[in-house]
Amino acid sequence: MRRNDLLTILLVVAAVVIAWWLVGFLFSAVWFLVRLVVVAGVALVLYLALRSWLNSDRR
Repeated sequence: MRRNDLLTILLVVAAVVIAWWLVGFLFSAVWFLVRLVVVAGVALVLYLALRSWLNSDRR
């Protein structure tokens, strides 16, 4: 096996490992953002519901 063949194989393996890590990081970041948006939406709905409920009790 020539030196260039070995270097090519090592670079391919390194590229796959780095890509695997980057894709995992990106998916976890996107999942975090999706969860953050869902939590913000639920919190907003709960806030509006509680505010409405408290205002109706005062009348």
